[in-house]
This record gives sequence, C-alpha cells and structure tokens, in this order.
Amino acid sequence: MTMPEFWKSAGLHLLERDEQGWLTVTPQFILAYLTRPEVHPVAESCANEIALHERLLEDPFAAVSDADITAMADADAIDNYRVVLAFRDALIKAGTIEGAYLDLIRERKNRTPPVFLDQLAHVIARNMLDGATDPFRVRAGELLFRTQKASTDDGQLMLADEEIVEMHAKAETQTGISQLLAETGTPMREVALDVLDEDNAAGYWARSDRFDTVIDFRFEQPALDGFARVLERWLAHLIGLEVRVEPRPRLDDTDWRWHIGLDREATGLLNRLYDGETVDLDDMAKIVGLFRMTITDEARVLDHVRRRPIYLALAMDAGGVVRMKPQNLLTNLPLVQSS
Repeated sequence: MTMPEFWKSAGLHLLERDEQGWLTVTPQFILAYLTRPEVHPVAESCANEIALHERLLEDPFAAVSDADITAMADADAIDNYRVVLAFRDALIKAGTIEGAYLDLIRERKNRTPPVFLDQLAHVIARNMLDGATDPFRVRAGELLFRTQKASTDDGQLMLADEEIVEMHAKAETQTGISQLLAETGTPMREVALDVLDEDNAAGYWARSDRFDTVIDFRFEQPALDGFARVLERWLAHLIGLEVRVEPRPRLDDTDWRWHIGLDREATGLLNRLYDGETVDLDDMAKIVGLFRMTITDEARVLDHVRRRPIYLALAMDAGGVVRMKPQNLLTNLPLVQSS
C-alpha cells in the first residue's frame, strides 16, 4: 500500500533521519533559509554583503563572525543576517530539527521569530505523522503550525486556516461587486471552503499544501479525536512520553491538580477556573477543545499529580482566532526533573 504524500512545503525532502527517527540538519535545509528574501542580496547590496552571501551559498555551515556581519553597509541587512544566522547556528549546534526546537523553546530569552518556530513545528509534525492514513488526523495536525479561524454559526464549531480565510476575504473586497453589494446593503457571500467529511476526505492529500479545508471540531467529531492523537504523538516523538489524551465535553473534577493551556487564551481561562474565579458564559464559549490527559509512566510524574489527570484546553480569542502554542505542552508538564 502506497502511503499518501502530504505537506511537501514542510521541507522533509531536504532532511535525513537519524537512528531515533529525528531529522538531521543538512546543508540543503540551511540553504532554504539563506535564499529567503530577507537575506538575499538586492541591486543596492554592498560588496561585503554579496561576498558573505556567496560564501554561505557555497558552504551553508561556514563560520561567520560578527565583524563579517557589521561590515555590511545596510542596517536592515545586518539585523536580518543576525536573526537568520543565530537560527542557523542553533540548528547546527543541535544537529537535529527536533533537538533544535527543544533547545529554542526552553531558552528563557528566546528571540527566535515565531515564524521560524512554526516552520520547525511544521517539518517535525510532517516527520512524526509520516505514514499516516487518516486525513482528519493530519488536517488537525495543521493546528501545530497554522493559525485557525473559528466559526460557531448555527451551533457548529468549524476551524479554517486563518491565512486562507483572509486571502479569500481580500479577494472579495477587491472586486467591484463587493463595493456594489455594500452600497445596496446586500450581504456579501461568505467565504466558501470545503468542510472535510467522509465523502471528500480522500481528496485532502492532493490539496494538503493549500491548507484550504475546514474541519468540524465539535465533541465526538473525527477531527477533534484526530487532534488528540496528534498531541499524543507530539509528546512521544519529542520527549519519549507516552500519554493518553481524551476529548471531554466539560471539566468536572473536584480534585483538579494540573492543567495546561495550549494557547494564551486557554491558559488564562484555565488559570481563572483553577483559582475558583467565576468565568462568564461568553468567555467559556471561547474554549474550542477540552481534553483529559494521563501519563502512562507514573514514575515520571510529580508526586501530587500522580494518578490524577492533566487537563488541556485550546481556545479562540475575541476575534475567533486560534493560535496554538505546541511548545506549551512540552514545557508545562508536571514531570520530575531528571538528575
């Protein structure tokens, strides 16, 4: 059976797996960053900038001193090179994509641009889901690195890629028809994206890099269950932690010991609930996913949390945007510190 291909844009083809299944940093992967517009010379670039760029294209792992960077004439180019090369050096130092991601999210003063962390999460997710055959699970995995827009019309809970929604909306507003409709008070048609269901799910693979499918994220729907399996795999792949994650319709626990918000909004809501504050219905309605997680190896868990579930939540902000922070699940676990 041929395994379906998906997320070619992740860059998995530029990397190699080591013995534990992690992705080894290669010159080809570094080159993808060195050819970004932010660091690619332009017509106005000085000779020092051009020479440095050409040297890096020949050897993406080449050592670069601060003097090499400050010798460039353009201040913006200097800033861009410092950011990209600091990221490159973190990748080289770690040796693997997974190792670099863990190092970066654990840094107290992490200045890595969020887009770079998202790109690492993208290729890590592609690696850990390699061989997956469930399109709902893979589509739910997009939440690890793509911001979503939630819709709760008619009692439903649909998640669509925010960038794609904005792109469609922008196309609408740039037409003369949209202006005419606005002037006449006629509502514009809503953005039409395909909702993934059993009938069209097989078509996900061919369009996976378009990020243009919508998922029903309600309780007992396959996308929500798929997301739970993604969270399990995320922890197993990155830190070797075996867990069981179960979607829950509500949080009813009189002996609640630990929780993790999978984004800023959810963190705030869970903290307030844990502290016994009254949270109004409008704020509670922001929660798009609630989960109960158990850790298989109790010996790795802090004493006061052992044999107790850990609650996870994912939420949208006031504008209906869901910005998951997958690093939260890795850095906020109630685990015993290894000596």
